[in-house]
Amino acid sequence: MTDRTAVLVLGLGNVVCTDDGAGIAAIHKLVREYDLPEGVEALDGGTLGLSLLPLVDRADQVILVDAIRAAGPPGTQVRIEGDEVAPAVYERLSPHQIGVADLLAGASLIDRYPDRVIILGVVPESVDLGLGRTPAVEASIPGLVERVVEELAALGYPPVRRVRSEQHDEGNRITDHVARTLGL
Repeated sequence: MTDRTAVLVLGLGNVVCTDDGAGIAAIHKLVREYDLPEGVEALDGGTLGLSLLPLVDRADQVILVDAIRAAGPPGTQVRIEGDEVAPAVYERLSPHQIGVADLLAGASLIDRYPDRVIILGVVPESVDLGLGRTPAVEASIPGLVERVVEELAALGYPPVRRVRSEQHDEGNRITDHVARTLGL
């Protein structure tokens, strides 16, 4: 039998569709800035949809991080859980939503739906073709990461912030900018 994952955190989205890459950017920032406790796995799920089923199959709890259509201005934080998850993946996620709906339906069909599914995200301004995110959504990424950290802590798996080195030259800032633009 495959080892179980206590909490799987999946960043979802398409980094070449502007704000649709918010979930991917948040996951990469989380992994860069925090040490995750044993039992927590954070991954860039991109737009893989049903291909992610083996990961969800072995997870007890899943946190999906994505751009979410909801009321409020771009960058507004959104949290969905429980009975609201199924309708949300069909109606409120970004263009790859059918893949997420298929993923959760597939987990249910094989009787491996996680004990808990939480969706955390931000309201997008644009999901048009383009690199980078709009200013409002880009500014919301640190808050989205904090929401993931808070959610993990509430589930009993608090991440620990890494101590950053003071040596951060211009070359590193350029590299960081390119990585953020690509959602890495």
